[in-house]
Amino acid sequence: MLDLKFIRENPEAVRKGARDKNIRCDIDSLLKLDGEFRPLQIQLEQLQAERNSLSKTIGKAPADERDALKEKVATIKAAMEKIEVKVNTLQAEMQQQMLLIPQPARADVPIGNDDGDNVEVRRSGNIPEFRFPPKDHVELGQMHDIIDIPRGVKLAGSRSYFLKGDGARLEQAVMRYTFDKLLKKNYTPFSVPVLVSEQAMIGTGYFPTGREQAYYVEKDELALVGTGEVSLASYHFDEILPREKLPLRFMTQSSCFRREAGTYGKDAHGLYRVHQFQKIEQVIIAPADVAQSDLLHEELLQNAEEILQDLGLAYRVVYVCTGDLGQGQVRKHDIETWMPSRKSYSETHSCSSFYDFQARRLKMRYKDSTGKTVFCYTLNNTAVASPRILIPLLETYQQQDGSITIPECLRSYMGGQARLG
Repeated sequence: MLDLKFIRENPEAVRKGARDKNIRCDIDSLLKLDGEFRPLQIQLEQLQAERNSLSKTIGKAPADERDALKEKVATIKAAMEKIEVKVNTLQAEMQQQMLLIPQPARADVPIGNDDGDNVEVRRSGNIPEFRFPPKDHVELGQMHDIIDIPRGVKLAGSRSYFLKGDGARLEQAVMRYTFDKLLKKNYTPFSVPVLVSEQAMIGTGYFPTGREQAYYVEKDELALVGTGEVSLASYHFDEILPREKLPLRFMTQSSCFRREAGTYGKDAHGLYRVHQFQKIEQVIIAPADVAQSDLLHEELLQNAEEILQDLGLAYRVVYVCTGDLGQGQVRKHDIETWMPSRKSYSETHSCSSFYDFQARRLKMRYKDSTGKTVFCYTLNNTAVASPRILIPLLETYQQQDGSITIPECLRSYMGGQARLG
């Protein structure tokens, strides 16, 4: 959420930010409501001060004047109640509109409409070349009996799957390796709720604009998270944190759920776009310092790149354009890993900086060196997500005989096993 004062003072910058992100919102309507709200708020404060002043004089006033003073206080109270109704209504309307306004992107973010306009920053690793017709991950999974999509669909509908045997073991190996790597980097591990309140979804920016992507349990008014970021970023909801403890580095491995609304027929083959998956997420809660936020953004990005380098996978980093940014993101880098069957680099990680956008919604603050209460900054990035990461792993390391080499860094988590098949 943006600071209302910032919107008042920079309406055109906010309008441009929304246009650049292709997000519709009504800045003029919000400012009109604000223009109605502020005079009423001032009037309410003046009446409250007058009422308090009169109330203090009643006990000291002569007896014959007290009834008149009490009547005047009652009249002021009645006027205040009428104004409070209007103020509360306006506040609620403004709050709903504020939740729809995006944060403008940084000045260096490339202007564009969608992911086709993202700008490549660098590449790492060599794209695999095969001296035989390579199989995709679905064929390999069926050959080794480690992926079963038909039974997943039979049980849970489209975009569902089973991992079994060495497929489940390989997924756990990737997760455990990543978990241990982040532990060594002093990220605090969490086991988090994946069924959370609306406040957590609103606070992290996934509601109201992303509501159609979430699985929602109406009976309990709870939502399944699409990322562990929701739970980690909300951990210190409505708290004032000690400045000396910032930045906080968190991580969690959790199940994640996405409806994938609006993607009918898109990426329907295999394990690329599914409804339920496992993910290790990194979240940092930092001081309100742009320079430090930039350094932490690079740290999160480097963590993910190191994991892909250890796995021996080819990837590229892209700077995400304005039209491909989310509502609260001020900047984002995607990591796209080479997937042979797709003949392209495809997204596996997203590294995002939010500045104070989420913290304002979550009321997450700290006191700076002057004692002033300041909103924190937040950042996050995927460390690894499965089963999507299994696509490049299985396809890149396949051999002519159909066997699959297990990357060196995962073998200790597979009981020393070096190959599948």
